[in-house]
Amino acid sequence: MNMKQAGQIVLFRFPQTDLEEGKLRPALLLGQLPGEYGDWLICMISMQLRQALPGFDEIIQETDSDFVESGLKVASVIRIGRLAVVDGKLLLGATGQIASERHERIKHRLADWLLRP
Repeated sequence: MNMKQAGQIVLFRFPQTDLEEGKLRPALLLGQLPGEYGDWLICMISMQLRQALPGFDEIIQETDSDFVESGLKVASVIRIGRLAVVDGKLLLGATGQIASERHERIKHRLADWLLRP
């Protein structure tokens, strides 16, 4: 069984905001939540670059050093504001991994936003 780890890109049926079942989409594993349940905090990845919030979301381009390893097919936006907590059993196979520097940058952007007064 493939062990999940933070920084991996996995496939997940991301729910729509109206709670309808979503399409199978890539998602970034931000981190496993504490406790015995195996829940993960994930964020959605979209091919719609126009959805990127400048200075917040992370765009991964075909020219980036970690693009091939990510397993993504085209330039994509890691939508830091589109978060979900999901049971690890619902996460389908990992397609790849982003660079640890990118993963840290994303976590810092999210933390900085949460800590703003």
